[in-house]
Amino acid sequence: MTDDQNKQMPNLDHSFRQKYKGDCENCFGLCCAALPFSVSVDFAIDKAAGEPCRNLREDFRCGIHTALREKGFRGCTVYDCFGAGQKVSQQTFKGLSWRERPETARAMFEVLPIMWQLHELMVYLEELLSRPAASSLHRPLREELEEIQRLTELEPGALRETSVFVQRAKVNELLLQGSELVRAEAQRSYAARSEASARGNSNPRGGGKSGRRRKAQIGRGADLVGADLRGEDLRAANLRGAYLIAANLSGADLREADLIGADFRDTDLCGANLTGALFLTQVQVNAAKGNAATLLPPGLERPQHWNSAS
Repeated sequence: MTDDQNKQMPNLDHSFRQKYKGDCENCFGLCCAALPFSVSVDFAIDKAAGEPCRNLREDFRCGIHTALREKGFRGCTVYDCFGAGQKVSQQTFKGLSWRERPETARAMFEVLPIMWQLHELMVYLEELLSRPAASSLHRPLREELEEIQRLTELEPGALRETSVFVQRAKVNELLLQGSELVRAEAQRSYAARSEASARGNSNPRGGGKSGRRRKAQIGRGADLVGADLRGEDLRAANLRGAYLIAANLSGADLREADLIGADFRDTDLCGANLTGALFLTQVQVNAAKGNAATLLPPGLERPQHWNSAS
C-alpha cells in the first residue's frame, strides 16, 4: 500500500468484526448439516437440509477443507456464518451436539439460519456505530443492537418463533438513514479535496468526469451483471442490492460506497479500493475475485483463493 493510499484510509474502529468471525473449532459443523445445496458450479452434489454432508467427519471438521474448490465445493469457501455457528452450538444448545443428542438436531438446524440473520443485522448496526458521520443515529442504533442481542440469547423454542422479517424491517430504516449520512459526508469531503486540488493545478486531469457519469447511471438494485467498470470513481455510490455478477471493477474506487446486499459473485476486484466501503461482508469478499492490490476494510480477510499477484 502506498503512503497516499494509506492517508486516504478512514480511521475507523472495525474491532467489532472479531466478534462475528466464524469459529469452526467451537461449532458442531452446523453449516455442513443444516443447510441444503444442489448440484451446480458451486456444489458437486445435492444435499437436503438437515442431511450431514458426506465430507463432514465425526469431529465436525471437513474432510476436504484444503481442497474444497478442486473437489467442486466452491460454495463452501464463500460461506461465512457471522459467528452464528458457535453461538448456537455453545450457547443456545449448551455445548451438546446434535450427535450427542439426536433429538435436538432438528431444532438446532432450524435455529442456525435465524441466528445467522440476526448476527448479520448486528454486524450492520455495529458498523454504523463505528461511523462518526452517523452519530445522530447512535442512540437508536444501540437500542436496536441491544434488542437483537437479547433475541440471540433466547431459548431454542422462543428463538425459532422469532420473526427476522420484523427485525430486518426495523433495522433497515436505520441503515438507510445511516448510509445517507455517511455517504453525504464523504461526498462533501471528496468535493472539498477536489476543489483544493483544482486550485493548486491550473490544468487538472483525471477520471472525475467519467466517475460522475457512472454515478448518475448507478443506483440501488442496479443490474450491472458483466458490466465494465474498470477504474471507475464509485466513491459514496449507492450500490445497495446491485447485481455485480462477473462485473469488472478492477481498479475501481469504492470508498464509502453502500454495498449492502450487492451480489459480488465472480466480480473482479483486482486493485479496487474498498477501504471505508459501507456494509461490505466477508461473504461478499469471498464470492469475488481479487489480488494483493485489492484494498479491503480492516477486519475483512483476503480469501486464500484470490490471486496473490499485485
